[in-house]
Amino acid sequence: MRVVIAGSSGLIGTSLVPHLRHGGHEVLRLVRRSPRAPDERGWDPPAGQLQNGALDGVDAIVNLCGVGIFDRRWSEAHKQAMKDSRIEPTEVLAAAAVTYGVGILVSASGVNYYGDTGDREVDETAPLGTGFLAELCQEWEAATIAASQSSRVVLLRTGPVLSRSGGMLGRLKPLFSLNLGARAGSGRQFISWISLDDQVGAISFLLEHPEVSGPVNLVGPQPVTNAEFTAALGQALHRPASFVVPAVALKALLGAGVAQELALSGARAVPAVLQRAGYQFQHPTIDEALSAAVGR
Repeated sequence: MRVVIAGSSGLIGTSLVPHLRHGGHEVLRLVRRSPRAPDERGWDPPAGQLQNGALDGVDAIVNLCGVGIFDRRWSEAHKQAMKDSRIEPTEVLAAAAVTYGVGILVSASGVNYYGDTGDREVDETAPLGTGFLAELCQEWEAATIAASQSSRVVLLRTGPVLSRSGGMLGRLKPLFSLNLGARAGSGRQFISWISLDDQVGAISFLLEHPEVSGPVNLVGPQPVTNAEFTAALGQALHRPASFVVPAVALKALLGAGVAQELALSGARAVPAVLQRAGYQFQHPTIDEALSAAVGR
């Protein structure tokens, strides 16, 4: 299969490219600068342009575009940047899939689509939640509509990806190393995590399974509470994790919006579509995923 990846330089993309190549696929990378390597193709999302021939003979597009939601406090400018960096490129790729006859569009989204579900378990049939991130995910997914008329569209509702290379653990590990590991607020909010190995493994699986389309929760089969996650990470790092960061302190440190939607609430999402399709998780438990992510 010939696959084009947008967002190949990010946390997921840098692992997905070699994974797909090892599986026998040809991978091309879309870049926003002048191409410098044989596997690179140029594009300019704000201008709605792709390099001539960029999608010739391409079977699938994987869209992983989007600035980080953890990068900074949520000013109005940064919230707009989060939208623009996701919706605009997705619209361009969806339209290009139609123009070039690309049969598959696999496009990133987030488990934040469901908002805060408390301890209620949700699968892909659950309705849209509330909050900025839920609205962002809805608009992000809607940007693929043009492609759905002629392509198989898969929407990756991804949870926090556990990786030794960065992401959420990249921010938490230094704190735990200083013996400052702590649960957030009550600790009862759920985290629907996934290991990086399963993230890229599931994307590859979805490319190769034509019976799957629509939203797919890319999360591990056993979501955990914040308190359980904190304890498991402390154990994996051999560091204590007995502190509590009050909600008011998190809001002061991170900003109210970031703290409420990313630290103090969460979706208890399960990967129903993946499991029905037969995907076998490499790291089905939080202990296995953290052991792989911290390299112990």
